[in-house]
Amino acid sequence: MRRRTFIQEPNSRLAAWALRMAVFSLIATVLDVFIVFFDVLEFRPALATVAGSVALALIALLLAFGGFAVIWKDGLGGLGAAVGAIAISIGLLGYPAYLAAKAYKLPRIYDITTDPIDPPRYRELARIRVGDANPTIYAGLATAEQQRAAYPEIEPLDEEASARAAYQAVLAVMTKRKWKLYPSPPERGRDGQVEGVARSPPLGIRNDVVVRIRAIRDGSRIDARSSSRYGNFDFGSNAALIRRLLDDVDEAISNQKPEQPVLPPPTKKQQPKSAPKANQSTAKR
Repeated sequence: MRRRTFIQEPNSRLAAWALRMAVFSLIATVLDVFIVFFDVLEFRPALATVAGSVALALIALLLAFGGFAVIWKDGLGGLGAAVGAIAISIGLLGYPAYLAAKAYKLPRIYDITTDPIDPPRYRELARIRVGDANPTIYAGLATAEQQRAAYPEIEPLDEEASARAAYQAVLAVMTKRKWKLYPSPPERGRDGQVEGVARSPPLGIRNDVVVRIRAIRDGSRIDARSSSRYGNFDFGSNAALIRRLLDDVDEAISNQKPEQPVLPPPTKKQQPKSAPKANQSTAKR
């Protein structure tokens, strides 16, 4: 019986290298997420590693298209490697491309507040922002004008609830988010305030948040501020965070039980003194 001989077609080197680089970029991206989230490196070196992974994914995508063209032209093998490299690279580059599209339309600001004239001030978080972190002082009216043009819906939240009830609602909402909190309840002559550290997906980059609760004539006013700890552009994350936070606080306040009026303690009525009993000797006559 005559044996059949099969001649294996050579594979495209471009397709093979494209798949290797795409897989390496995928592994590096996963490691980058852990590096940023768990603060293994400082922010700027960690961000450089993320940028390197994205660059590798872009190179892998270009090699994959080159390999696909060579396979089509010369009839080489390696089509699966080229397709796999293209799929992995597009998956890795999709989110950066989405952020780039958002960056084209949004202003380059990183600090958002509902009260640009008198923004809530960081107290405890001001001590944490050290090194190359952004300053805690609000940038000023130029930032406020850009914010008003891009996010006109960011405004204070006025509630009929008392400052104490509004503070409890804010604290409950922020606690539910599992943020690291620094609460300061309202007292006579002092506004209530809750500071927290939020983590924005997918890298877990820190956004510092402060919510101020101020008593007004008909209830309370809630102002919020959210700013990126690093970087001069937030891709709209701080405005989105404030919108969701105030919406949840408004819902939490509307679901609260009506506050019971504080009544003064009852006063004890003075009972009339009873007349002294007459002496038995004088009473019996």
